[in-house]
Amino acid sequence: MAIICSETRSVILLVTYVLLTLAIIPIQLIAVLLRIRLAELLPRFYHRMCASLLGIRVVVRGKQVRERPVLFVANHVSYLDIIALGSVVNGCFIAKAEVAFWPLFGILAKLQRTIFIVRKRFAVVEHSADIANRLESGDNLILFPEGTSGDGTRVMPFKSAFFAVAEHWSHRQPLVIQPVSIAYTMLNEVPLGRSLRPLFAWYGDMDFLPHLWTVAAMGKLTVVIDFHQPLTVAEGGSRKVLASKVQEEVAIGLARANAGR
Repeated sequence: MAIICSETRSVILLVTYVLLTLAIIPIQLIAVLLRIRLAELLPRFYHRMCASLLGIRVVVRGKQVRERPVLFVANHVSYLDIIALGSVVNGCFIAKAEVAFWPLFGILAKLQRTIFIVRKRFAVVEHSADIANRLESGDNLILFPEGTSGDGTRVMPFKSAFFAVAEHWSHRQPLVIQPVSIAYTMLNEVPLGRSLRPLFAWYGDMDFLPHLWTVAAMGKLTVVIDFHQPLTVAEGGSRKVLASKVQEEVAIGLARANAGR
């Protein structure tokens, strides 16, 4: 019976999700074309609706920097990160180029004005000028510098090439970087241990639809978003030092949340 109920839950949630998404797309498209503020606000509303629909409770810790522009830098666990972070941050994501061609999700990413980059060292550096231009125009950006997603138990090394934007920053206002930890901590109010946490991670060669189906069936998930002390590019130093400092902050926050502290 529990399995049947879970499958029924998955069907209802995913059908509702598709209907919600199809309703939002034309509104967001018009907002983007008209370049009105709704184009920035609607994605956050959409992500909040998706979080509520999928039973994701987002717990925010720390203080989010409100001055613009901000480069939010986080660890990457799953596509659920997009929903969780997108529900609390007004910003645009930086994603791998392949995402632009994914069915439905590529359209959603484009409508949120995502920056698509080729995940090769020198190509990433070449994209840094585009990233700097978007920041200088006042956009908040969200970056996952691991270059891939992990199992949610640890933070993988941050690739310093993603921080090359520091070398292209020419604006008089200092570029603020805020480290952010994303942790999947509880399922149905029960703490997730090391063995269960990877169930919500999407990495390696996992197929998307079966994973989403399983996640939708499992119940209420708690995600902790921890905003750490921001730093400026000038304070961080070289891009390698900057990557190391930010990674350390994110790793400490992830370990703390996973330990239930």
